Amino acid sequence: MRSSILRFCLKMLPILLALLLFVASIIMITHELKAHSLQSIWQYLSTISKSHKIAAIALTGFGYLVMTGYDLLGFRYINQSLAPAKIALTAFISYAVGNTIGFTAFSGTAIRYRFYGTWGVSKLKIAQLIIFTHLTFWLGLFAVSGVVFLVDPLSLPAILHLPFESAHPIGIIFLIFVSIYFLISVFGKGSLKIGSELIKFPTPKISLASISVAALDWGLASAVLYLLLPVGHGLSFSGFFGIYILGLTAGLISSVPGGLGVFETVILLLIPATVSNADVLGALIAYRAIYYFLPLIVALILFMVREIQQHRIT
Repeated sequence: MRSSILRFCLKMLPILLALLLFVASIIMITHELKAHSLQSIWQYLSTISKSHKIAAIALTGFGYLVMTGYDLLGFRYINQSLAPAKIALTAFISYAVGNTIGFTAFSGTAIRYRFYGTWGVSKLKIAQLIIFTHLTFWLGLFAVSGVVFLVDPLSLPAILHLPFESAHPIGIIFLIFVSIYFLISVFGKGSLKIGSELIKFPTPKISLASISVAALDWGLASAVLYLLLPVGHGLSFSGFFGIYILGLTAGLISSVPGGLGVFETVILLLIPATVSNADVLGALIAYRAIYYFLPLIVALILFMVREIQQHRIT
């Protein structure tokens, strides 16, 4: 009885931590909203120039196109051929839905099984592809974040009560994980046995290509938010990229769907005090609308069109 209760508690712990992080983030954002009227936030939204909005939408489109690179590389990894247009369509819908709704392990997985399966890709190959996309995503996150935090370590706010004052140690830890991965990939005969399953590691060449895709992916995503920030904020793009990466990392590790609240909290804490929090909140709302909800709407339309076409065929 005690062991089953313990297993249940351990299973629920990540969910509980995610909920606590989400609640804490919402409390902080609510506090910021009380300090600034909603009118001032909406007023900032109306001041964002049309050219910046158009550029942000264009960068978002390019960013989601780059994301399809994870799946394209994945098909090379599983040695499976499929028309690039079909891979790009499936990947776009998977990432647009997963990024906004969260639970990508379920939402993105279901979409890939649905689409790739109808195009003749076996369930085993799809499973290998999904493992690859998740593995290389985190590899890319650790590699890019590690380099950014090492080269330009951010000073972390005291309110976080962390045992270190800057992101420098985080960068070192992330790069150690990446180094271990590459050592296993190169010298560990390219595979890892877990139970009865043998997981083949991607070649270093494919892994490096995945890291490049990740760097471009997050560079474009951060550029979208950077464009929407108030003019004259005084932040260089390279300096802001570190803030964005830390917010992104915190949001992903929190397991909160879309990093909602956690990402915004980190950005608000790390943006210089000279920039109005009301303006930053306005920029974050615009960012969510352009980078998350706009692609989601397009993805849902494409999904419905694809399902209607599939229904007519059958």
